[in-house]
Amino acid sequence: MTRAPLTIGVVAGEPSGDLLGSRLITALRDRVPRARFIGIGGPRMQAAGMEVLYPLEKLAVRGYVEVLRHYLEIVGMRRRLAAHFLRERPALFIGVDAPDFNLDLEAQLKSSGIPTVHYVSPQIWAWRAGRIHKIKRAVDRMLVVFPFETALYEQAGVPVTYVGHPLADMLSGFTDRAAMREQLRLPAAAKIITLLPGSRVSEVEHMSGLFVETAAHIAASVPDALFLVPLVSRATKELFEAALYRRDTGELNLTVLFGHAHEAMAAADVVLAASGTATLEAALIGRPMVITYRMPRASWWIMYNRRYQPYAGLPNILAGEFVVPEFLQDEATPENLSQAVVNLLFDATVRRRLEARFAAMAQELRQDNAERTAAALLPLIRTEPAP
Repeated sequence: MTRAPLTIGVVAGEPSGDLLGSRLITALRDRVPRARFIGIGGPRMQAAGMEVLYPLEKLAVRGYVEVLRHYLEIVGMRRRLAAHFLRERPALFIGVDAPDFNLDLEAQLKSSGIPTVHYVSPQIWAWRAGRIHKIKRAVDRMLVVFPFETALYEQAGVPVTYVGHPLADMLSGFTDRAAMREQLRLPAAAKIITLLPGSRVSEVEHMSGLFVETAAHIAASVPDALFLVPLVSRATKELFEAALYRRDTGELNLTVLFGHAHEAMAAADVVLAASGTATLEAALIGRPMVITYRMPRASWWIMYNRRYQPYAGLPNILAGEFVVPEFLQDEATPENLSQAVVNLLFDATVRRRLEARFAAMAQELRQDNAERTAAALLPLIRTEPAP
């Protein structure tokens, strides 16, 4: 007799969550073949076998002002999703990042008896520490990807498991610069700078002009510089290409790629990245970088005044010091960014020191994430029909 499928709800809210969610789905499907996954996700999660009720682009909005513009749509989507899961009663619900959306949904589901897990801690160590009380009400277990986060949850009485960072497992094969240049058919001796203006449409819309102007400044002092710009979607690619056209950069030696971000980072001498997951990816690949970010002024003012530490980039947060330069908001100018990139480009001693620091960071985060995640989730999956 064929056993009924076990439904597992999953909600991810941005491209990095889509990657984490796809690996999570694959790990669980290998161990629970009759599992059926349904919720909000992107192309990777869909390719892993998830039934997508809403595309994750609906949630990929960053900053207070931007969220307010989409507030009614987001709240309505969460209400419909909650009604779906309360009716269908999944064996487990997993919120992948997106805490502002997922924690309220998790609290509602947990109160009705559905087991809930949140995968990837909100940055309570950076700002809004009070959310840990909401997390305690919302989740049966928190899965964290950085080792220092475990103590924060244990002290608050929240069940927690450190599972390592999946990117550390995934990116271990991307450290050979020469091999990656050969794969991408790039000159072995070229001075290559990879530009990462963000993964969300709102980010690229806000950052692309700055990145184009910075590339032009770099090219003025390093005429043979070669720029790679990997972008994750057709919409972000079109936005960046429009910024190139508006600024009439002339003979800038720049190639826009569709995807291939990890390959482009690995081939680079230096990476210029918008603050976010891409900075951690560059560190795990072992590439020196400059970190930057701009957002609408109102959103910046709110976030700046609620932060607990001076770092924005994940490599600096993990190191506990400024190991790579950060230029945020008003300091994020083409002049500042280009000078910092050129300094790294021509200082081999600093680059080697950073690469060694990043190698140690990668080793600490490489913990066989898929195995650890599945082991933490399996005991929570309710195998009997929900009441």
